[in-house]
Amino acid sequence: MNTQISYNYLFILVLSLYTSYATELTFELPDSAKECFHQEIHKNTSVTLEFQVVTGGQYDVDVSLQDPRGQVIYKQIKMQFDSHTFTAEHTGVYVVCFSNEFSTFSHKLVYMDFQVGDEQPLPGLGEHVTVMTQMESSAQDIHKALTTILDYQTHHRLREAQGRKRAEDLNERVLWWSIMETVAVITIAVGQVFVLKNFFTERKPFNIK
Repeated sequence: MNTQISYNYLFILVLSLYTSYATELTFELPDSAKECFHQEIHKNTSVTLEFQVVTGGQYDVDVSLQDPRGQVIYKQIKMQFDSHTFTAEHTGVYVVCFSNEFSTFSHKLVYMDFQVGDEQPLPGLGEHVTVMTQMESSAQDIHKALTTILDYQTHHRLREAQGRKRAEDLNERVLWWSIMETVAVITIAVGQVFVLKNFFTERKPFNIK
């Protein structure tokens, strides 16, 4: 399988927490192109794939996920956003591909969040034999709340970027439409002036001998 990896990433954020880690990245997907990413995952590990097309075209993209044996375990056609959670049945390299091959003009900007493994508790709280103290419980609740806030912030940033792009496209269309209307009005006005001028132009009579 021939894959083409783009180096035009807007940003890449890799978080490593014990046995749990996540990869968040936003990358450019050119027209008629396909981008694939490889990740080694151990058996019985919980994995979540989330993606969203931020800008470009109809905000859609083809997505496929293959296990180490080459079997497609997830596939979507022309999707704007989606989330898929699964448990790895085999140890090996999993491949997720984003395809924009159906588009010949539109570049896409795609956000991907690839979470591998369950999030570990705060240090010192996972080995508790006795009941956690009130302070420890509060710390764990705050940690969960902060994680939720980070997820909400990411989604709000994506929606803001998507809305800004749509507003810019709309503004550009309105600008060009206004320019075309202005040119049309000026052309019609000049044409009317010439027509009226011809009506009031004095013509010399013909001399008949």
